[in-house]
Amino acid sequence: MSLELAGVERAYGDATALRGVDLTVRDGEFFTLVGPSGCGKTTTLRCIAGLETPDAGAVRFDGTDVSGVPPEERDVGVVFQHYALFPMMTVRENVAYGLRFDPPAEKSVEDRVTELLALVDLEGMGGRDPDALSGGQRQRVALARALAPAPDVLLLDEPLSALDARLRDELRLELTRVQRELGVTTVYVTHDQSEALAVSDRLAVLNDGRVEQVGEPEAVYETPETRFVAAFLGENNCLDGRAVGGETKGSTVRVGDASFAVTGDHRGAVTCCVRPESMDVNATHNRFEARVADVEFLGDGYRVHFDWNGRSIVARLDDAPTGRVTLGFDPDEAVVLER
Repeated sequence: MSLELAGVERAYGDATALRGVDLTVRDGEFFTLVGPSGCGKTTTLRCIAGLETPDAGAVRFDGTDVSGVPPEERDVGVVFQHYALFPMMTVRENVAYGLRFDPPAEKSVEDRVTELLALVDLEGMGGRDPDALSGGQRQRVALARALAPAPDVLLLDEPLSALDARLRDELRLELTRVQRELGVTTVYVTHDQSEALAVSDRLAVLNDGRVEQVGEPEAVYETPETRFVAAFLGENNCLDGRAVGGETKGSTVRVGDASFAVTGDHRGAVTCCVRPESMDVNATHNRFEARVADVEFLGDGYRVHFDWNGRSIVARLDDAPTGRVTLGFDPDEAVVLER
């Protein structure tokens, strides 16, 4: 099942949640909506599910406009952040509830539930009450219930945000395994950038109700198209300056009293973006001196915060420096955005 949102708008009184959202999700794709709180991620998901009706625009399933179709007729499974399990039902009964109005055609409800519990690694737990399960196990039950009627589309609204970090990593792998095994078209909502980068076939970065950029995770991370995407999706050093073209290939970006060589032909007001992992104490290009302001140990290295003439610079380094340090970066590692 492919999905399309065409010019979708939604407002609540004077507050506009979605501003002309255009998105296409391919059949069988794991597609993520990522952005800060209040950017319109959940409203977009609710419009797909039929829980919200757009004020303008269309939601299409396989080319058919479903904007006026009620949720129960859209063949969509939804997993919420806080599980929404029935405490008076066992695990098996919770999963079977998803089949109450849509029983399987080729097998019994009992067999379908057993199959789903095995899929989410909950074999032998069907008789337990939800309160007897861990947070991760409860979220697996919610996933199994959403998948019970074999929906054409699976919608996941921040399903891992209530879990601790280690459990989130485990469930993240489990979610992608299940999605790929079933091949169900999936739309996933998260504010966690690292989560979005890890699970997605493609992702959309939302900001203030608008789509800033859509693409494969590596492409969006490495070549952001706007300053917001550069700063939001992972850490970035965004330096405002002015660019002048050179006589040979490349340009020069002047930031304060410093000049940095970058690739490409750029002119005028720009933002020069350099990832912390691209900052290097052994670099031979674009060298500048900065003062160490703070150091964080990350286990596999250090996040070092520098003060450079009143500007904050972050670098990921193997060793923890002190005092004043000379940093640099390769011209190819900088992304230059027009302002």
